[in-house]
Amino acid sequence: MESRAFKSSSWEVAKVFLRLGCTAFGGPAAHVAMMQTEFVDRKGWLKPDEFMDLVGASNLIPGPSSTELAIAIGFRRAGWLGLVLAGVCFILPAALIVSVLAAIAVRADQSHVMAGAFAGAKPVVVAIVGQALVLLSKRAANSWIKQAAVGVGFILALIGIGPIMILFGFGAGFALATEVRQKTRDWRPMVQLGKILATLALLPIALSIIPSLHDHATPALLFLYFLKIGSIIYGSGYVLLNFLQAELVERWHWLSLAQLSNAIAVGQFTPGPVFTTATFIGYVLAGSVGAVAATLGIFLPAFLFVAVSGKSIFSLRESVTTSAFVDGINCAAVGLMAAVEWTLVRDSLNNVLTIAVAALSVVILLRTKLNASWLVLGGAISGALLLR
Repeated sequence: MESRAFKSSSWEVAKVFLRLGCTAFGGPAAHVAMMQTEFVDRKGWLKPDEFMDLVGASNLIPGPSSTELAIAIGFRRAGWLGLVLAGVCFILPAALIVSVLAAIAVRADQSHVMAGAFAGAKPVVVAIVGQALVLLSKRAANSWIKQAAVGVGFILALIGIGPIMILFGFGAGFALATEVRQKTRDWRPMVQLGKILATLALLPIALSIIPSLHDHATPALLFLYFLKIGSIIYGSGYVLLNFLQAELVERWHWLSLAQLSNAIAVGQFTPGPVFTTATFIGYVLAGSVGAVAATLGIFLPAFLFVAVSGKSIFSLRESVTTSAFVDGINCAAVGLMAAVEWTLVRDSLNNVLTIAVAALSVVILLRTKLNASWLVLGGAISGALLLR
């Protein structure tokens, strides 16, 4: 019976993440919102607190956070097989779609269509992220101290403090405050947490010895480059943009700025992980083999990091001190998400029409059970037709 139940859970994980991979538009914050609706509200796979802990854990390790959240949920539901299936099924649809769009882009300039679709989807994404932010805030910031921490994290993100500093700073601050209040001292949980973090640092350290890249982008070099990026980058696709512009455009001249802009637009407009931007770049530089190499490189660290930290992350709530550390991480994650929402609002709601679309999306989300991905898809199609 246990074997059958395990196979059933694995198949269920594959089906739901394949569907999410095809419909999860809007970037990491929107992905978190959709996963919360799917796995907490609809399916009941996770309790609200458990989901929030996984959100915090996915922000704690480098790489694409929403993909790592998917991988962690798959692991929680169906073990090691679920870990692999959740990640592959969430990534694969986006990688295939992006490869097709890249093939079109290298033959004709389709940027005007992509720009229109992205502009049409933006106001809907603002509404989705805003709804998720309200729900996550209620669950993660259930005291005035935590609410204040979310506010401070939001301000620090806006003034340019790095996300890793905010996340670890808040986690360490909450943990130390808890230690001070306790009458007895037990540093073993924090030592265990330190071991986890030190293990996660091994891959970036090992990749630092990679020799300088050449002036020609081969599939092997693309794999190594994106393996490095996937193992060290924190934050959103905007952070990825900074890395790629500095190195691929300005340092090695592998890409033009226009090609990079198209890659970023495609990664944000298509469903699934934003980091499939790497797939687009790999195809442009080295064809279909380059697309596969770049995709494997940027996403492989996510599987390794979740595999290394998975069971240990789940046990952090067993200690008062490490539980406080996770609480701090969660508050910081909500603050960072609020900063992303603020950026989206400023960038997207710049006229009466976009404000009206966002407001209508909020009403639909609150009054109906319509899957949010259909709203984003509708906005993208409208934008592609009307704003191209």
